Amino acid sequence: MSDVRHVLVLPDREAAEEAAGALGERFGVDEEPQLVRDALAGEDDAEDAQWLVVLRDEMERLDPEALDAFAGEWDGWREEP
Repeated sequence: MSDVRHVLVLPDREAAEEAAGALGERFGVDEEPQLVRDALAGEDDAEDAQWLVVLRDEMERLDPEALDAFAGEWDGWREEP
């Protein structure tokens, strides 16, 4: 098994929570993704934060392009490792 992780970058917490909830239905992800607030450099205001949805893909079965398109539905993207 490998330690492959995918990171989806989303514009706000609401989008991150919605996307995390939809991952299981769309991609059959069993494990709960981790939500992480990513403050922009030098910013303290929560309004200036992106949210990351981090999910493990130990079996490497998730298609990166499909995840990128999925994140795009919430104006986000998949971060390249």
